[in-house]
This record gives sequence, structure tokens and C-alpha cells, in this order.
Amino acid sequence: MYKVIILGTGPAGLTAAIYLARANMKPVVIEGPEPGGQLTTTTDVENFPGFPDGILGPELMDNMRKQAERFGAEFKRGWVTDVDLSKRPFTLSVDSLGEVKAEALVISTGASAKLLGIPGEKENMGQGVSTCATCDGFFYRGKKIVVVGGGDSAMEEANFLTKFASEVTVVHRRDQLRASKIMQDRAKENPKISWAMNRIPVEVVKKAEGGVRGLKVENKETGKEEVIEADGIFVAIGHRPNTGFLKGQLKTDETGYIQVIPGTTKTNVEGVFACGDVQDHVYRQAVTAAGTGCMAAMDAEKFLEGSAAIDWSQSL
Repeated sequence: MYKVIILGTGPAGLTAAIYLARANMKPVVIEGPEPGGQLTTTTDVENFPGFPDGILGPELMDNMRKQAERFGAEFKRGWVTDVDLSKRPFTLSVDSLGEVKAEALVISTGASAKLLGIPGEKENMGQGVSTCATCDGFFYRGKKIVVVGGGDSAMEEANFLTKFASEVTVVHRRDQLRASKIMQDRAKENPKISWAMNRIPVEVVKKAEGGVRGLKVENKETGKEEVIEADGIFVAIGHRPNTGFLKGQLKTDETGYIQVIPGTTKTNVEGVFACGDVQDHVYRQAVTAAGTGCMAAMDAEKFLEGSAAIDWSQSL
């Protein structure tokens, strides 16, 4: 039996752990097979406040973890296979721990970027392949970039990347985009954006000396393969919130992101809080995730102390 369990060890979960540990709530953090979240696949992080020269993603996450441990947060490795949120204390089934219970639960399991599943993609993640234009666009000043995708997020990332790149090529497997008309129009009016429609990504092509040379695609019209030269490849085909283990016990939107009462981290179940990318499909930044982790810790602390500051009469 624990006071509070935190699921996930990205910026949101670790910030929540720091705050709850400092409040003497003795949080237990359950980390999955990839501790540290998406930042562990990022090389240089240059937009997190406090690091004027930047910091490596894994180093930043390791520092956050050490900070949480310093204040008494306990970490346990495991994979949550089932949860029962119907009554308190909440019950969690963890493959390596068995059954554990908690009076409060902070969910910060994040969202995973959908990948193409082609050769060279995962191996070059952070070395020429990215899923976050806001995070990595700066590194491609004056260079050629490929953006893969046809939805609103792909159009948004393509437009954003033209601030840095000399040329952005949008690759889409169909002859029609899925993006809304306004997003399509913005991209088509941008002189730096070119189009490679009816192309199926086949392989990320590497340079002999390391890094990315381009994206090999199959031209659906000719049936032939061709390489689109690029220094960076941004995959923008959407994200998938890591909420499958909840099995519908919390209110989510149509794509699975946990819904919280605006201005809080409260879910529709009293005593359950959500923070980070698992409830944010708009910003998806380390600093915003950390901010909501702080909010979740403070909300959970008030709940555990029975403070009247927590008003569960609000509805989603």
C-alpha cells in the first residue's frame, strides 16, 4: 500500500516525483522498459530553461531522476498490465511486482510518436531522423529536410521547418492530403515547400560517415524507387497516447488522450491525476510536461491531505 504511485518517468512523471517527495508523500514511481520517455532518444536539448549550452536528453532525464531520488522518491521497474480504478485504494497489476495499491495515482505515461517502420528509421533517431520539429528544427539551418505525412501535423511541421531549412519536401503516400484545407493552403503557398506525392517511404538512407543522406521512396506512378536527398527526415504521422492499459476506465478524447478538468490535472475519477503528453496533444514539449507534472503533484498532495482546495464537483 502506497500513498501515491506515479506511472512514467518522462519530464512530467519525474517532476511530479520531485514535488511529491519534497512534500513527504513518499511517491513510488513505476518505470517501464524505456525509462526517461521520448527525451532519451533526443541528443541535444537546447530549449529547456537553465541550460544555456544545451544538454543531452538522457543526461537531463538522469538529472531529474537523481533529484527525485535525493528527496526520497522510490523507483520500481515494471510494466502495468491492469488497473482497477473503481474504488480506493486503487489496485495496479505490475508484471514484476504483482499487485500494488495506492490512495492516489498520477498517470504520466506519455504518448508515442507513430513511426514508419522502415529500415534505418529507428537506428538514426536523433541522428537525422526526428518526430519533433519544434525540438530539432534549429539543427537544420540552411539544410534540406523531408517531412513525411499528409495530415495537419505534417503541414504544421513543414511550415515551421521552413524557418530554418533551405528546402522542405513533403512526402505523402497518396495523391491527396488529409490535412484541413486551411493547413493545406498555408503549406502550398509557402515557396520553400515542395511536394512528393504518391511516394511510399521505403528506407532511410545513411551517409557512409554517419547521418542521413535522404529518404528512399517508391514512386507509385512508375513503380520505381528513388532517393529524395535530405539532411533530415521528420516523421509527422501522428502520436498515440499510452493509455491502452486503462481499458476505458478514464474519460479520454476520441484518440485516447486523457481528459482533465481545465486548469487542473484532475481526471473524471477522484484521486487520479494525469500530466504530460498523455493528456496534451497540442504542445508536447518537455517544459510543458514538467509544468503539468508540478500541477499533478500539488493536486495529489491536496487530495491526500483532504484539502478543500480540491473541488471534485467540477465536471469535464
